Amino acid sequence: METQKLQINEQHFVLHPSGGLLWEERKALLISDVHLGKISHFRKFGSAVPREAIQHNFEGLSQCIAYFKPDTLVFLGDLFHSHLNQEWLLFQKWVQGISQDIILVSGNHDIISPLNYEALDISVVSELQWDGFLLTHHPEIREGVFNFSGHLHPAVRLRGPGRQSLRLPCFHKGDSQMVLPAFGTFTGTHCIDPGPKDQVFAIADSSIIKI
Repeated sequence: METQKLQINEQHFVLHPSGGLLWEERKALLISDVHLGKISHFRKFGSAVPREAIQHNFEGLSQCIAYFKPDTLVFLGDLFHSHLNQEWLLFQKWVQGISQDIILVSGNHDIISPLNYEALDISVVSELQWDGFLLTHHPEIREGVFNFSGHLHPAVRLRGPGRQSLRLPCFHKGDSQMVLPAFGTFTGTHCIDPGPKDQVFAIADSSIIKI
C-alpha cells in the first residue's frame, strides 16, 4: 500500500488509498460519502448486490483507523444513505468497538435524526472550522479558508494510446479546496475536468498516484 503526503497552509495531510485523509496536526481522520445503508436499501428493492459488500464498508473503516490511529474521526457527510435499516444495527456495533471521538458533518443523505447519532456519542454539525480550514459536505469557496469536502464522488479518466480508458476515484485539489473520493462501496463516481493548476491524486491498486 502506498500513501501520499501533502502540505497545505503549513499543515500536513496523508492521503490513503481507501479514500480517507489524515490531518496529522489534529490527529483527525476525514472520510466522506460512506453511504451506509445504501446496499441494504437496494437489496430490499431487488438489486443483485452481494450481502458481503455491506461488511466491506465496515472493514475498510476499521483498517483505515488501525493504520492511522487517529484521535478523532470526521465524516464529511452522507454517512448513512437512507432511513434506518439493518445496517444501522451493524453501525451501532461498529461504533461501540472503536475509541475515537466521532463527528458527522451532515450531508444531503443524512436524514436520520441527530438524536440517533447523539445516543452513540456522535456529534452532528453542519460544518466545522478548524485552524483556517473549513470542513463541509458540499464543496464551498469561502474567503480566507481552505475547504475539505465530499459529495461529488470525484474520479479521473485515464486514456491509453488506443481506445482503452480507465476510470479511477481520486482526490481533487484546487487552490482553496480539496474534494475527497467516496469511501463507500457501491457509491458510483463522477469524472472531473481538472483545471491546469489543479492536483489530482488517483486511487489504483491500493496506491495513491499523482496524475
